[in-house]
Amino acid sequence: MIRINMKGLAAAALAACIVTSGLSVHPAFAQGGEQTVNWTREDVSKIELNQDNTLPYMDVSKLEKMAPGYHIWDTWPLLDRDGNIASYKGWKVIFSLSAPNTVLPGKVHDIATIRYFYSKNGKDWTLGGELFPAGTALGQRQWAGSAMLDGDQIHAFYTATGREGQAQLTYEQRIASAAGRIVADSTGVRFENWGQHRVILEPDGKYYQTKEQAQQGEGGGYAFRDPMWFKDPKTGKEYLLFEGNSGGAVGERSFKPEYAGSGEYLQQHPVPAGAVHANGNIGIAEVVNGDLTNFKLLPPLIEANYVNEELERPHVVVKDKKYYLFTDSHINKYAEGTHGPEGMYGFVSDKLIGGYKPLNGSGLVLANPPENPYQAYSWLVTPELNVVGFAHFGDLDNLTIGDVGNQSPEFQFSHFGGTLAPTVKISIKGDRTQIEKVLPQGWIK
Repeated sequence: MIRINMKGLAAAALAACIVTSGLSVHPAFAQGGEQTVNWTREDVSKIELNQDNTLPYMDVSKLEKMAPGYHIWDTWPLLDRDGNIASYKGWKVIFSLSAPNTVLPGKVHDIATIRYFYSKNGKDWTLGGELFPAGTALGQRQWAGSAMLDGDQIHAFYTATGREGQAQLTYEQRIASAAGRIVADSTGVRFENWGQHRVILEPDGKYYQTKEQAQQGEGGGYAFRDPMWFKDPKTGKEYLLFEGNSGGAVGERSFKPEYAGSGEYLQQHPVPAGAVHANGNIGIAEVVNGDLTNFKLLPPLIEANYVNEELERPHVVVKDKKYYLFTDSHINKYAEGTHGPEGMYGFVSDKLIGGYKPLNGSGLVLANPPENPYQAYSWLVTPELNVVGFAHFGDLDNLTIGDVGNQSPEFQFSHFGGTLAPTVKISIKGDRTQIEKVLPQGWIK
């Protein structure tokens, strides 16, 4: 346990005076008045599954395989420059990470490729093929990202994972982009005339942990991925949000009372030493002078130090002039001494940078049911408040996600979804959310 002396308690009491629902001032913003928010241990202690946030049971084995011959998982729609779902000559487009369905589910991330689908009605999808010509994308494989359409030009942002050309599989993550042209006619959609692929963001080691920092000391993860396009409707400024980890090696990390929450909570709930390994954050970078190959790293929007290791696929939806920041996380990514479900979490603020408070008191927006805790994952909220996710592992009985890889290939394939899950419609009112209904698979708009 981390023991807090009287001096520490005084600091915690002071923190309680200036912290509301986990909100605290990041040193990097001290002069500018902007804020990085802590998602605290006290916040997540309030997580409670109820009818407003718990998904109904889903039989993964009965879902339609939307891409015959392939597993698909993380999925995102083509957006216009303002962040709306784009329509080009009547076609909508979604993108998914994919791998041949002969590959074991636990190995799909090692060979992930981005494929796309197109649809006239936003619910019946035709597989178009690989987004990029083979061998042109950066990295040993590509992980999740986003795509924005400006006229007939597509700007694709993605995670370049591993170094291209290296024989050994590595997990270095860089954010890359490429621009191409969309072409559509009555038969469908294709992409062509791709320009040079570029690395546009790498972790700086200060706000965002580098791979080398992550490798110093045991435990903890590493993330610098999932770029998501966003244009602030109030300011017109353009950004990428992404998943990161707070900068520095684990040995350089020190506990701060605001990571726990209020002083009272900290006194009653000592923080285990092992919690130091959790340092997930939600990052943001600003487009410089309208140049979509030039981004400036900003301090993170959210930090979950001593709380959670991964805040995946962050994205913002604006509703009623409020900013709703959503992210996904796993059961096994919570810090020692904290607990939460496989779920989508969210925060609300009156502005893009600063002021975020957890939705529903804890941050939890939706979660898998306890009887099927891994049935879906990687949720993304569209501007219409439709939540798209993929079917993960179903009906594992008492197995954890870490046990699945030890089972037979037949077991793994039969319990893995590898396709889109039914879309979920949510409602938002102020700082409260609610699951309204379940829609068909692939329902985007």
